[in-house]
Amino acid sequence: MASVAFENVSELKADRGPHAGSPRGVVDATGSTRDFNSSVLSPRILRQDPKTMNPTYGNGKICYLEIPATDISASANFYKDVFGWNIRTRGDGHLAFDDGVGQVSGTWILGRPPMTEVGLLIYIMVDSVAATIEKVTAAGGVIVQPIGADAPEITARFKDPGGNILGLYQEPA
Repeated sequence: MASVAFENVSELKADRGPHAGSPRGVVDATGSTRDFNSSVLSPRILRQDPKTMNPTYGNGKICYLEIPATDISASANFYKDVFGWNIRTRGDGHLAFDDGVGQVSGTWILGRPPMTEVGLLIYIMVDSVAATIEKVTAAGGVIVQPIGADAPEITARFKDPGGNILGLYQEPA
C-alpha cells in the first residue's frame, strides 16, 4: 500500500475534485494523523512501482474496468504511452492493464459500444492536465473538453482511440 502524508490537519477536511466530500484521513485520540486504507484519497502519495506494490482490497472499492475498444493493441499502447499503465498478458492470452498506481486493473473489450456520451464519467488523476493533453493528442486521442470548463477544478476530457470519453483530473497545488 502506498503511504499517504498530510501537511496539516486542516487538509483532512478539504473538499476538492472528483472525490469531494471524501475524508482524507482521521485524527486519532492523540491528535496523530492516520490514513485510510486507500491511496487514492490523497494527492500526497509516496509513489511506488506498481509492479512491486499490492493493491488495496476492501468492500466497495472500484477494482476492475472493461474498456470498449475497436483495436485492443492501439488502446493498450495509448494508455501505456499517455498514463504509464502497466500492460500485461493474462493467462488466457488477452491483454490487460494495471493503472499507474497499481490499484485498478482491467482489460479492453471488442464489440462493445464506446462511452461516447457523458453519463458515468471516469477521471484519471494526472500530475499535469496540460502536459497530459499534449500526450493524449500525440498518441492519437482527441480533446473534447479543454481545461477550464469545470473551473476552479483542473480538468479536461478526451476521446481515446476506441471512442470512449474519459476525464483528466489534476489535484490543485
